[in-house]
Amino acid sequence: MSTGTSRPRVIVAGYVVRFPLGGYVWQALHYLLGFERLGCDVYFYEDSAFYADAYDPEAGEVGPHYEYGIARLRDVLGRFGLADRWVFWEAARDLYYGLSAEQTQRLFASADLFVNVAGVNRFGMRPRPPARVFVDIDPGVTQINYENRSPYIEDLLGEHNLFFTVGENIGTSRSPLPTGGIAWRPTRPPVLCDLWESASLPVSAPFTTIGRWDAKARDLELRGVRYHWRKSLEWEKFVDLPRRTGERFEMAMDVGQAAKDEKSLREAGWEIRSPLEVSIEPEGYRRYIQGSKGEFSAAKGMNVELRSGWFSDRSVCYLAAGRPVVLQDTGFSDVLLTGHGVFAVHGIDDASQAVRTITDDYPAQSAAAREIARECFDAPRVLRPVLEAAGL
Repeated sequence: MSTGTSRPRVIVAGYVVRFPLGGYVWQALHYLLGFERLGCDVYFYEDSAFYADAYDPEAGEVGPHYEYGIARLRDVLGRFGLADRWVFWEAARDLYYGLSAEQTQRLFASADLFVNVAGVNRFGMRPRPPARVFVDIDPGVTQINYENRSPYIEDLLGEHNLFFTVGENIGTSRSPLPTGGIAWRPTRPPVLCDLWESASLPVSAPFTTIGRWDAKARDLELRGVRYHWRKSLEWEKFVDLPRRTGERFEMAMDVGQAAKDEKSLREAGWEIRSPLEVSIEPEGYRRYIQGSKGEFSAAKGMNVELRSGWFSDRSVCYLAAGRPVVLQDTGFSDVLLTGHGVFAVHGIDDASQAVRTITDDYPAQSAAAREIARECFDAPRVLRPVLEAAGL
């Protein structure tokens, strides 16, 4: 396992075996390969100790069965030169896949930096590297739960000593979200631009997006006000977009679970596909984005109302592929230049205008999207401050 070099050793903890779909696979790869390009010795870690259930998309089952996800992880990391750089610990049976138990203990004991993306893995009794970074990819949820004294969130954050969030406005006067006394550092979703390059300009393709339609169970209350963690309510503001613009729009979302919503969307001109169909394979996820004209998406109400500054790791893939992004503003317009390649919108009028701007000069807007990805989201640029914060 030792490289015999003084390169910083970085463990990226992620969520692939238990949810082996395109977006999560690419998220992990962007962190791993981004740190590698910065000269780090990288490893992927995942366990089932605190979230035991795994999703098998082929069987359509959820439970403590990891064969599908392990095979996916092994295949993907092998294709990117990381065949011997991963471990999954099946906690209930104390089984290790990839690295052995002894190798895993040595890895944690020798690591300089542990990067916990989304906090879906925990240390337990393992040695703790000197720099332990929590990356908050669900701004709002994390801070509200911490404010409400959730024991789980308190314990989770207590295991770390550096805190980054993709809610870039948190801790500033631009967002009322509480910090809980934590020094949240702004970060952005990393992307490897060269892995998303596409020479084609699919001008007749639809604007698309991928995601979940509803997540009512994650609505939260902060200081007596209830905030929604779902896009379905926000999407109502944009239902007439196909009629307003004459453009094609397609969502790969699980709208079929709400028959009434699906009916009204289809009547308004929206095309609807299964999110599983386009994301079951990482390559299929990439091809879907590359084959889109651009992205249009509403955001979750919590981020809109509290102006967290959240920006999607899915949207940065569109940008890297040269696909312009029209996204409901969550406050990211405070920190990103918008109006060329990426557009922050609030309602149907400015969303329609953004779409017209893109279609009026698509080649220029496509080039602008790529430039934003390179300048603002390229993985080495995004991850270098994490290394610097860790003293590496």
